[in-house]
Amino acid sequence: RRTRIMVTLPTEVAYNYTLAREMIANGMNCARINCAHDTEEEWALMIQNIRRASASLNNNCKITMDLGGPKVRTGMLEEGPRVVKYRPQKNLRGEVIKECKIWMGPEAHPKSKFPHLPVKLSALEKLKSGDRLYFLDSRNERRELTIAKKTDKGCVAHCFKTCYLETGMKLYKDPDFSSPPLSVGVLPRAESFLTLGKGDLLRLHKDAVPGGSGYKDEKENGVRHAHISCTLEEVFGQVKEGEQVCFDDGKIEGVIQKADQDEILIEITKARKKGSKLRADKGINFPGSHLDIKGLTIKDKKDLAFVVQHADAVNVSFVNRKRDVHDLMTELKKLNAPEGFGIILKIETQKGFDNLAKIMLEAMKTYPVGVMIARGDLAVECGWNNIGRIQREILLLCRAAHIPDIWATQVLENLAKKGVPSRAEMTDAAMAQRADCVMLNKGPHILQAIKMLDVVYKDMELYQDKYVQLWPPIDKATLPGAIRAIGPQ
Repeated sequence: RRTRIMVTLPTEVAYNYTLAREMIANGMNCARINCAHDTEEEWALMIQNIRRASASLNNNCKITMDLGGPKVRTGMLEEGPRVVKYRPQKNLRGEVIKECKIWMGPEAHPKSKFPHLPVKLSALEKLKSGDRLYFLDSRNERRELTIAKKTDKGCVAHCFKTCYLETGMKLYKDPDFSSPPLSVGVLPRAESFLTLGKGDLLRLHKDAVPGGSGYKDEKENGVRHAHISCTLEEVFGQVKEGEQVCFDDGKIEGVIQKADQDEILIEITKARKKGSKLRADKGINFPGSHLDIKGLTIKDKKDLAFVVQHADAVNVSFVNRKRDVHDLMTELKKLNAPEGFGIILKIETQKGFDNLAKIMLEAMKTYPVGVMIARGDLAVECGWNNIGRIQREILLLCRAAHIPDIWATQVLENLAKKGVPSRAEMTDAAMAQRADCVMLNKGPHILQAIKMLDVVYKDMELYQDKYVQLWPPIDKATLPGAIRAIGPQ
């Protein structure tokens, strides 16, 4: 097949050679490593496994690394409580059809996937199968656990009602709580989030102070608005009142009510009826704002030194103008990038799309170069009603320039994450074959997604002749003498 498959590597590939080999064997042509996640040590292990598997299968799988770029994201939130929810499976009538199984012991069970409730082994010595443990959960609801199985390393307990257990909570062998208690050990912290509804106000601030929820007094008057920091300080002072703000790929939208050098006050205009959750490290977009933000951050320059030494190409995020390309090539020259080192320009803003012709002309001063249609942020920036037309225009422009293009974001997303594709995403994946490369994001069922895409594209190969974009290499022997002397450009 002509269309290549790029796949974002999960961290597991660093420690699982078999997974790396199976990804290539199922059809992966290019492995993508996102520098926004993991560490250099893990990147090196990923690359090592991919190179080894590629050689073993005699399949030249390329490696690209994604620079984070000046991505605007939400900052950290206040730490959540050390509480865990245990919930049995119920039918439509609310009847329990399958109990929740919990592993109780000092360490997590090495083989079982049951959730772990840390309890000292000495506290479990006198328990036996059939015993019950009674407690008040974090909501002050009476609950109990039934010991189903006892081993020398811990116990398997059954929970028949939804309960919330917290670090330090006491469990008793008798229902009146008079026996010596068992103490729950240190549980992981629950992930914090802000719940935002339509009409709520949100403070976006420059200071890297952990964000927190808002609250009201007894008369329902606002006392403190929900607040969260913004990771890119350059935003403050460039946005204006009345401009739109989108969070988490457009799941939450708002309008700026007030803006100054240190803080932006936003009124939420779009959210779920019961409120939408906003978590840390989620994307923020300003579709109507004219932001002057440089392409390479300090972290990008540090990561680029690693990328040049270990990868085949670099994916450059948020390319907005030709200057961003020039700055990148200047940095690559400083790092003595090897000949043939590739550059992939990610187009994910309205400004990047508007300046695409100039960006491509600047990038064509080097070789090889490609363009990625990053449809996630691009759809939010350009509007949902425009994304279909815009991605098509980018494809046509790349074809005219003989520049390879990559169709990215949410391709077979349900299949990769849930194991079952939707009809719409199957059609989207089939239409994506007109691009030179299609990118899949990681998920628990990523092998199934790679195999599915590989089969679909092989079956449709005969239908794609009129969309051919990967042009065959020029044979020097067929060129006129003058051109043959300098070789194909």
